[in-house]
Amino acid sequence: MPDTQLPTYTAKDFTTDQDVRWCPGCGDYAILTAVRKTLPKLTTRKEDYVFVSGIGCAARFPYYMETYGMHSIHGRAPAFATGIKLANPELDVWLVSGDGDLLSIGGNHTMHVMRRNVDINIILLNNQIYGLTKGQYSPTSEFGKKTKSTPVGSPDYPVNPLSWAIGGGCTFVARSIDIDVKHLEEVMLRAAAHRGTSFVEVYQDCNIYNHQVWFYASQKKTKPDSTILLKHETPMIFGAERNKGLQMNGTRLEVVQLGNGVTEDDLLVHDETDRGLAFLLSQLAHPEFPEPLGVIYASTEHDTYDRVVHEQVRQAIHTHGKGDLHALLHEGDTWVVEDE
Repeated sequence: MPDTQLPTYTAKDFTTDQDVRWCPGCGDYAILTAVRKTLPKLTTRKEDYVFVSGIGCAARFPYYMETYGMHSIHGRAPAFATGIKLANPELDVWLVSGDGDLLSIGGNHTMHVMRRNVDINIILLNNQIYGLTKGQYSPTSEFGKKTKSTPVGSPDYPVNPLSWAIGGGCTFVARSIDIDVKHLEEVMLRAAAHRGTSFVEVYQDCNIYNHQVWFYASQKKTKPDSTILLKHETPMIFGAERNKGLQMNGTRLEVVQLGNGVTEDDLLVHDETDRGLAFLLSQLAHPEFPEPLGVIYASTEHDTYDRVVHEQVRQAIHTHGKGDLHALLHEGDTWVVEDE
């Protein structure tokens, strides 16, 4: 359908009659609001959206979106989303789930959907904890994290979702934070426009089992010095006084103070098409470094998996015809088992 025939949508058009059953104060509410505000700004019919989820608090998302959706099984949401996109490439498929679902039992599926560059949008709600199952440590929990399942501290070193995505070949990688709805919208609009797998990590507060884990990156007093907002072809400046920046020192990034001979021209300029730089940025961790927010990597270098598959099908039909299932099942080495 041409864009001129699209209805005019509002956030209310994507709001269901279902009661939203998250804990009061949960960061998921803000993320849901941002998604509902984002979709009306896209040139897609409401009936062409599909929201897919796995298991966990975030997995309730499809119930709260007035679109088609599927609440799938633990860790397999990427596989379902891939199948849906292959079955109908015209659909706009969004996958919303948590760090436990997508990076633990679903880690293998998440990695391969990125590697294949399936044209879907993945929103990872990262609260560094298992919320629905009542506070066990998750793949993103910090080393030494004391939880119900690790009473003397987690023995695991955490997964870095951004580094994993970039290393796995994802062609669009970004990060935002739950309470910054405006920034979330901007990032998701970029993700939706990308052809290929888009991966957006969202710092999300679980105010019951892991409250304030991201407060250094979200609160007015600490955010300017603990995060850096990335913009393509813009010097990397941060700080409450805009007096700090990032430079390259050999093969490493380092924080520098502006002044005393160091100017904005000396700072590293963000290039979201540079995969090596993106990986370095993904490794930055508070408190030694500011953590990046915004689009970290965006590439159109690789074709999408779903387009390639359908082109192969088209070429096969063109060369061999549509085929005959009965003939296929009875060709080659077949035999009949007869009663004695």
